[in-house]
Amino acid sequence: MPVTPAVEDLPRIISVDDHILEPRDLWQRELPASLRDGGPRVSRERVTLSFTGGHYGFERGTPDGQWCDVWLYDDLAMPTGRLHAPVGMEQAEVVNVPAIYEDFRDGAHDQAARLVDMDANHVEAAVNFPNTFPRFCGQGFAEREDKDLALRCIRIYNDWMIDEWSGGAGRHRLIPLTLIPLWDADLAADEVRRCAAKGSYAIAFSENPARLGFSSMHSGAWDPLWRACQETATTVTMHIGSSSQMPTTSPDAPLAVSMALSAQNAQGSLCDWIFSGTLERFPELKVVYAESQIGWMPYLLERADIVWRDGVGGVDLPRAPSSYVPGRVYGCIFDDQHGLSSREAVGMGSILFETDYPHADGTWPRSRQVAHRLCATAGMDEADTVAFLRGNAVEAFGLGRFGIEP
Repeated sequence: MPVTPAVEDLPRIISVDDHILEPRDLWQRELPASLRDGGPRVSRERVTLSFTGGHYGFERGTPDGQWCDVWLYDDLAMPTGRLHAPVGMEQAEVVNVPAIYEDFRDGAHDQAARLVDMDANHVEAAVNFPNTFPRFCGQGFAEREDKDLALRCIRIYNDWMIDEWSGGAGRHRLIPLTLIPLWDADLAADEVRRCAAKGSYAIAFSENPARLGFSSMHSGAWDPLWRACQETATTVTMHIGSSSQMPTTSPDAPLAVSMALSAQNAQGSLCDWIFSGTLERFPELKVVYAESQIGWMPYLLERADIVWRDGVGGVDLPRAPSSYVPGRVYGCIFDDQHGLSSREAVGMGSILFETDYPHADGTWPRSRQVAHRLCATAGMDEADTVAFLRGNAVEAFGLGRFGIEP
């Protein structure tokens, strides 16, 4: 029988999906004075929040509302809610209500406090997605009409991510994840190369760019971007919800329905990556699905192989769809016992761990205990446990460039 290391003997974790609340003053301090009025900024107002049909809504200026840090940017107004960063709160407090930054644990937005929280959670290194108005792959910039300002704002975010958040005491612990201008694949490729030259080798992308109004994965329009990613060994990572839509069943379905169905978008996305031929055309490209779990992968790949084998799908691929996954496609677990127990069907090398700090699904400060339960229940030995908690992440993101070993 395989023996799982004791909880106190687990290796330090590399979390491939955490989040950071962007500094409220970042763009106001970095934009030239002439652009600040239209650039991202925060207004403190009374607000009420709602959730219906898979979408959040809010009303500003309500006398009985709660104080809220509202992000304003061009025509955008987006409230900060408690669900943005409820880490450390009692379960009864994890509800959809307005919030200001002072309501949150300091680690949600302060580098020094984050590093302390990582140490308390047995985490060595972490990749951090945006958390407020930029949204998970920079849609907040792509949706604005002034694309010159949007590009400038993206570069400000990326420079902050590389030089400040992932710099200083965070160097080699906070792994930079940068954004791209989704509206122009050539500009996106330029930004990939610029950020790689500064030491960032991962970008956030949409699980379905067509849903954002951009070219589909099947169009070939993204090839300049994938070429730049392959040239710079930059990993493409996609968070659930990065198509600005969460799965739901009806307009009156509660949030719980969307949360239970959260992996559906990743399933469609992986089909697009494979059947578009993108993984065939760019054989060194690596893609990561954040917060999607992996229990869905075995059946999807089995079904994709059947469709390919029978030749009924109108796709000409030289190899079976499942053959593109090993060493190239990664899924992330924060608490998916079925997925980890099915690891042989997925491929042990394709499974990563995440703590999802500071979100409601996050496992801080008990991520080590959760990881041990998952590994022990799945009957994993030391080698598989180490691969799951850190080794596979080193391979997926090329973390050797940061001095991080498996």
